Amino acid sequence: MTSLEHKFETVYNANYSKVIRLCLGYTNGDSMLAKDLTQDVFIKVWEHLESFRNQSSISTWIYRITVNTCLLELRKKKKMVRLSSQRNEPEQSNDDFLKDNETKLKQLYTCISRLNSENRSIILLELEGLPQKEIAEIMGLSHETIRVRIHRIKNELTKCVKK
Repeated sequence: MTSLEHKFETVYNANYSKVIRLCLGYTNGDSMLAKDLTQDVFIKVWEHLESFRNQSSISTWIYRITVNTCLLELRKKKKMVRLSSQRNEPEQSNDDFLKDNETKLKQLYTCISRLNSENRSIILLELEGLPQKEIAEIMGLSHETIRVRIHRIKNELTKCVKK
């Protein structure tokens, strides 16, 4: 195994779960599309790993690639003719607790999907647990702007979920 392959494997293992969760947020919980997007992200990481300039942390760089990849996919979907909105019914489950949590999660994803793309990126990165200063760096905004936006987005999502 070459040093580049080893570095990629290390980066992949350290960031895969974060990338897939972020993609799930953009795809409204569609796991197949999220996996495809995650694969696209890591293909781009592999292709450009040697040219990574260390101007930011590698995880910040990967988050930026993920956000751009997901936003590009959303733009493609908007251009496509929308057929009827597809809402998958939650699978029947004997465990009401799991069913209730799944329903709440889908409701949250639906509310997140209604946000504009910039606010969606911000809240998904916040939900991922990134420090707000890193989110500011990824989004190209000031830390104060991110702090205020996160507060407003959380209020908006709370109202949406309660409806």
